[in-house]
Amino acid sequence: MHTTTTTRTLAIAAALTLGLTLAGCSTGNTGSAADSSSSTSAASVHNDQDVMFAQMMLPHHKQAVEMSDMLLAKGSGVDPDVATLAKQIKAEQSPEIRQLTGWLEGWGEPTESEHSGTGHSMSGMMSDSDMSDLDQASAKLYLEQMVQHHKGAVDMAKTEVDKGKNTDAVAMAKSIVSSQTEQITQMQDMLASL
Repeated sequence: MHTTTTTRTLAIAAALTLGLTLAGCSTGNTGSAADSSSSTSAASVHNDQDVMFAQMMLPHHKQAVEMSDMLLAKGSGVDPDVATLAKQIKAEQSPEIRQLTGWLEGWGEPTESEHSGTGHSMSGMMSDSDMSDLDQASAKLYLEQMVQHHKGAVDMAKTEVDKGKNTDAVAMAKSIVSSQTEQITQMQDMLASL
């Protein structure tokens, strides 16, 4: 049991360090072991809002990665700027998926809840029909859908910033608000130029 807890704690600390590095907080040293252990102890303090944020952001991020994969699978016919953005979204959200999963496991909470199931509509999530349309469509539809998807993520993240207790989850939420708001503007500019 102690080994599992230590392994899980180290995984959470590693995910936090990676997440902060990718968020642009540092391009050099990612911190000392003492920094990681203080982050790990802070990670154990959480409330119901933190759990709901992680449980709902997980499928949201997974869908954004799936949408990006669908666009990138189209190959050389995709506008290079849109392909670069899709790769950036994957690079940002894939580590956050691992981080969110690590938090939930560390908190002893399920990675899915009634909020993230098919019976509950989350803001910005694409339907099966939307995803099918995207599979057959162009970069324009990807950008339109991703703008809506990001707006939903920003709304969820703002709620976490206002009501969350876990300092690391709130920090991730602030990073999501900042980076995805910037990407929304970028995508709207791309759409205007298509």
